[in-house]
Amino acid sequence: TGSSSAGLRETRGILLSHLFHKMLGFLKHPVVVTTDINLTVVLLTGVGLLSRLWQLSYPRAVVFDEVYYGQYISFYMKRVFFLDDSGPPFGHMLLALGGYLGGFDGNFLWNRIGAEYSSNVPVWSLRLLPALAGALSVPMAYQIVSELHFSHCAAMGAALLMLIENALITQSRLMLLESVLIFFNLLAVLSYLKFSNSQKHSPFSLSWWLWLTLTGIACSCAVGIKYMGVFTYLLVLSVAAVHAWHLIGDRTLSSVSVFCHLLARAVALVAIPAILYVLFFYVHLLLLYRSGPHDQIMSSAFQASLEGGLARITQGQPLEVAFGSQVTLRNVLGKPVPCWLHSHQNTYPMIYENGRGSSHQQQVTCYPFKDVNNWWIVKDPGRHQLVVSSPPRPVRHGDLVQLVHGMTTRFLNTHDVAAPLTPYSQEVSCYIDYNISMPCQNLWKLEIVNRESDTDVWKNILSEVRFVHVNTSAVLKLSGAHLPDWGFRQLEIVGEKLPRGSHVSTAWTVEEHRYGKSQEQKERELELHSPTQVDITKNLSFMARFSELQWRMLTLRSDDSEHKYSSSPLDWVTLDTNIAYWLHPRTSAQIHLLGNIVIWVSGSLAIAVYTLLFLWYLLRRRRNVYDLPEDAWQRWVLAGALCAGGWAVNYLPFFLMEKTLFLYHYLPALTFQILLLPVVLQHASDHLCRSQLQRNVLSALIVAWCSSVCHVSNVLRPLTYGDKELSPDQLRALRWKDSWDILIRKY
Repeated sequence: TGSSSAGLRETRGILLSHLFHKMLGFLKHPVVVTTDINLTVVLLTGVGLLSRLWQLSYPRAVVFDEVYYGQYISFYMKRVFFLDDSGPPFGHMLLALGGYLGGFDGNFLWNRIGAEYSSNVPVWSLRLLPALAGALSVPMAYQIVSELHFSHCAAMGAALLMLIENALITQSRLMLLESVLIFFNLLAVLSYLKFSNSQKHSPFSLSWWLWLTLTGIACSCAVGIKYMGVFTYLLVLSVAAVHAWHLIGDRTLSSVSVFCHLLARAVALVAIPAILYVLFFYVHLLLLYRSGPHDQIMSSAFQASLEGGLARITQGQPLEVAFGSQVTLRNVLGKPVPCWLHSHQNTYPMIYENGRGSSHQQQVTCYPFKDVNNWWIVKDPGRHQLVVSSPPRPVRHGDLVQLVHGMTTRFLNTHDVAAPLTPYSQEVSCYIDYNISMPCQNLWKLEIVNRESDTDVWKNILSEVRFVHVNTSAVLKLSGAHLPDWGFRQLEIVGEKLPRGSHVSTAWTVEEHRYGKSQEQKERELELHSPTQVDITKNLSFMARFSELQWRMLTLRSDDSEHKYSSSPLDWVTLDTNIAYWLHPRTSAQIHLLGNIVIWVSGSLAIAVYTLLFLWYLLRRRRNVYDLPEDAWQRWVLAGALCAGGWAVNYLPFFLMEKTLFLYHYLPALTFQILLLPVVLQHASDHLCRSQLQRNVLSALIVAWCSSVCHVSNVLRPLTYGDKELSPDQLRALRWKDSWDILIRKY
């Protein structure tokens, strides 16, 4: 034992001595850090910044869609809630960040295109982030083509095309989101390519993790800017899935190693984007805590969670609805407009326009405005009192109730009479006793749709309830149809005989609530006319608010009326359309979203050529004829999957969309076309030209083509930057297509 302890001490001494000498040697030499700087990337970045940032504050006026995005920025500055159905809030928050950094206070009336910005609007700061995104897309195009293992010339060609494309310049110099979306699309593709290339020589290294994680982050940011970003995200996921499938079949890897690879990809490409996506909404709702103009689109519970607005009305209301409670009932559907269960003294006409008869009972409608006739009293069928007892008796799921209209004291009723506009459903009325053989049928069974148990209490704002008619089993429902003039164009309420599930049109929620105190009618009317006292601690959880906001964004339909500059996807490929963004108030200087027609047509030809060549090679390989070496084939397939595939997924879905479309929707697809163009040209030079003469001819054609691209870009420059006044003749000369709307002043 003694000898082994001595040996251990000797070994420890040797190790310490060795470590000491290493440290001493380290101190004798200077610490040197070396790095490689690609001057080409630096140069492209500088030129890109120059092209996008030059005179960025010009024009100092609202340009096209800045009128919409500017409103959202003002809402952020004032912490006012809003809802935009075009996409998640990350892009709006980025624009608002520019306003915050510039000291914008949100005080500007974004009411019309062309309005001059006031001195408090930091125009340069507001347009900075889109401009930076557009500038950085130029060196990223170079790096993507390089990571695809194509030549330096091909990479330079892609970057230069991205640099001088007029439409991309115009879109990135304004307070718009397309350039930011394109930036994150390209960043996702570039990050994945760098990750994939590092996979071959250094898996699980620091750079490997960096690029894999950055891929997921970029994908999430793209989706967070506009829902269009999901197309590129799905493309990257598809390529990653194919690569993962090949990994599973790699027998040189152990099962544990394969599992670790798959787990890393699942975390970085699925879990992280999902977490970030939710985080965007968390920050959005954290910032926008005040009531705003879009409140009524949301549920009563959501409105009550905002400072002001409905919260101001509902503060101090009792939480539990009791027998004798006075309530207003808001339909959960909120379509075609948010409305409340309503009645008034007027009756249904004896005979409708189509000759059908009615019960001539008191009308029950859904009214889209706050009104004293929206108040109802929840009555216990077994008692006569219309006030809340002490202690209050809460209404629970499954209880039978009667709903008494507060101002007329008539009971909510339905019977086997066809509804005015929906004859297959029952008419809903407030019962009037005409002493004829039509008895009162006013018992309703309360069902809490979102209950957790069958003993749940009906709660103000939080509970969504249905009223099921006891006699006929019909459900109280908003049909959505507008009544004629005799019904004051209010919305029809019906009894749905065969309810199909718990549709939101049959669900109601209590918005305003108080305990009734007056048994006498005149005193009760005074009580109903008085405002409810305002405490609400019934704030929704974040996940409930997130879910509702997400659903509203996906289902809300904006006004899709035809716009002067709207276009179809078929118009984009050949650039048969343009958009006039801005016209100087006194001169002919103007800004148009108008692309370089040579690039656009060439990009479409590149897609066609790639598709035909790919199919040709695929058929030949099926017959065991290999025209390309395996590494060239793999490079060709990957370039097509990302570039041609990127164009397809960002373009073809628009043919299925029923919404107003504009030329700028094509720009993300155009960037992938630009990446594919030099790839196809290099492939033609390397693999299709059989002789030096053919290569020389192709090179000469490419030089001529590049010259025409630069010439067209320069000719259209006045319409890109809008800083030059043109004569009417010059403007007419720029109208190369009859469909182009070039603005010419009539003096």
